[in-house]
Amino acid sequence: MNIDTGNPIFLALMGTLFTWFMTALGSSFVLFFKTVKAWVMDTLLGFAAGVMIAASFWSLLNPAIEMSGGSWIPAVVGFLAGGAFLRGVDLLLPHLHPGNELDEREGLKTPWGKSTLLFLAVSLHNFPEGLAVGVGFGAVAYGLPSASMAGAIALALGIGIQNLPEGAVVSIPLRREGLSRWKSFFWGQFSGMIEPIGGVLGALLVTLARPVLPYALSFAAGAMIYVVAEEVIPESQKGKHAHLATIGVMLGFALMMVLDVALG
Repeated sequence: MNIDTGNPIFLALMGTLFTWFMTALGSSFVLFFKTVKAWVMDTLLGFAAGVMIAASFWSLLNPAIEMSGGSWIPAVVGFLAGGAFLRGVDLLLPHLHPGNELDEREGLKTPWGKSTLLFLAVSLHNFPEGLAVGVGFGAVAYGLPSASMAGAIALALGIGIQNLPEGAVVSIPLRREGLSRWKSFFWGQFSGMIEPIGGVLGALLVTLARPVLPYALSFAAGAMIYVVAEEVIPESQKGKHAHLATIGVMLGFALMMVLDVALG
């Protein structure tokens, strides 16, 4: 394996540290605002969903199909496996979606408080995002035409941009629950630390085993689409600003498509 672009595991770590930084930046909103207007949050959540949908196809599924010589089998198997994995974690991991009450918590029953459960919900979102970035950088190690360094950077950039609202989605509800500004910020940014773990694991996996690469790319895509369909879009559509959330989806998709096509 000839790696001309540096160590892919190190690059995955750097890419996911950037996405974590963007989560922390979004979480820092709580230092200045106790609340964010509902229409702003819905629009930003829609935008995040659009970025994730576009990244799933342009940066993950499409390269997976190209690497398989046009075969759809690895893409379908990996995609469904990613969704099934997230469903399993969703059933087991105790968590609470932002905006829900404590009696609406999901996963195994625990005595954990609302702030911990909110933190775990967003951490669950962040793992497949980190995995996607890691797999993207790991794929570059093989010098395949469908896996470029610019494309991996575009993916990290897109995920980082959509992490801005995700950080605020954790920290601001925690502030409303009575935590101090700094504690709310701490837990908000800490939810993004799962991304470097997912990034390193993803890069390590694909650099050790070339045949799993199309499956790994598709797995990350399936996991992200599951999160979008199960949580991000429904959350953005709950309030009275569903049309703004939908516009956000369109803008997020368009931005990620431009980043991937222009840079990749």
